[in-house]
Amino acid sequence: MSLSAWITAHYEEKGPVVWLAFFLELIAALTLFFMMMLTCADVFGRYFLGNAVDGATELTEMSLAILVFAEMPIITWRGGHVVVDILDRVLGSTLIKVLGLLSAFLISTSLYFLAVRIYELAVRSISRDEVTEFLQMPVGYIVEYIAVMSWLTAALMISYGVYRLLFLARD
Repeated sequence: MSLSAWITAHYEEKGPVVWLAFFLELIAALTLFFMMMLTCADVFGRYFLGNAVDGATELTEMSLAILVFAEMPIITWRGGHVVVDILDRVLGSTLIKVLGLLSAFLISTSLYFLAVRIYELAVRSISRDEVTEFLQMPVGYIVEYIAVMSWLTAALMISYGVYRLLFLARD
């Protein structure tokens, strides 16, 4: 089975979003595998060799940031966030659609401006050559990655809202 056929069989997204989802989930899976191997090596080294992996905490923190922000756009596109639908039976379907689009717009706008601020912090961090305490790894690139993924999430959030309004919410 080819990669394209496998992706088509296992992903419900269409168009370029399916490849984006696959790529980001691949990044998340590889990062999670790295974290698992790092933890195993750290525990094995600590208990059997008397020496832990140097910088394991810093590597775990950075890996966790990569993992979470790689999945954030995909979870957003799939509508996997927590949704409170207490009033859906009381309000009309048109009002529900308008409120859904309004929330998608507000969330994407908030994420956009948050990403702008995060990117400013990343640029400042890179210009000051800020590094992690133990491994001396640059911090700014991880912060920059968080900003880019927040922008991607903002774009997918507004497109998800429009997509849902136009194609999924037909009565």
